[in-house]
Amino acid sequence: MSRVAVVSGAARGIGLAISKELLSGGWTVVGCDVSEDVDKLTDTLGDDFSPFRLDVIDEDAVRRMAEEVYQNLGPVEGLVNNAGITRDSLLMRMDRDNWQAVIDVNLTGTYVMSKIFSRGMMRQRSGSIVNVSSVVGFSGSSGQANYAASKAGIIGFTKSLCHELGGRGVRVNAVAPGFVETDMTSGLSEEVREGYAQRIPLRRIGAPEDVARVVRFLLGEESSYISGVVIPIDGGMTS
Repeated sequence: MSRVAVVSGAARGIGLAISKELLSGGWTVVGCDVSEDVDKLTDTLGDDFSPFRLDVIDEDAVRRMAEEVYQNLGPVEGLVNNAGITRDSLLMRMDRDNWQAVIDVNLTGTYVMSKIFSRGMMRQRSGSIVNVSSVVGFSGSSGQANYAASKAGIIGFTKSLCHELGGRGVRVNAVAPGFVETDMTSGLSEEVREGYAQRIPLRRIGAPEDVARVVRFLLGEESSYISGVVIPIDGGMTS
């Protein structure tokens, strides 16, 4: 039987790329997303992909999903906390709702998913959690105080959970993508995109697959002695 991984924010972008990468590596993938687009993915991804419509901050819904996954598919060996949103604005113009929405989805959603799925991992004394942070969690970004705070929080959360779960054989790591081609960046002009690329030592914008390959490594046995690390995937931008 193949190993089971749960991926949040799986309907598009980095989450979809991670799902495809894991499927190609023989994993069974449970992809969850608030978007109905996730339901359509079985047509292209196949029977080893199980879609769930899910809001990651709804603890009761996450608990129900976990029970269904364990009952129908077996133990969960991998969890990828990728669900995230942006509500960009300068702080002086940022209203409380847009601050809270980003913190809720990006940081609290990571907490909810990790809390529920780590219980099974601790019981089976095995598992790997990968949290998707961002380079702005290191450096900050003008107009993204809410997003940067949520992603910095994920880094601290990852390192703390590494200590809490390590004794039960559960590893917790994070990836910090830089400028990556997603729906969030597709609306930028070619001039802006070229400006970003010139600030990156590798002189190119990243692809979701660049992130997906590292996530697959962190979930697999090849990284069995790695826990508590945050890997920038940014072409050298933060070096």
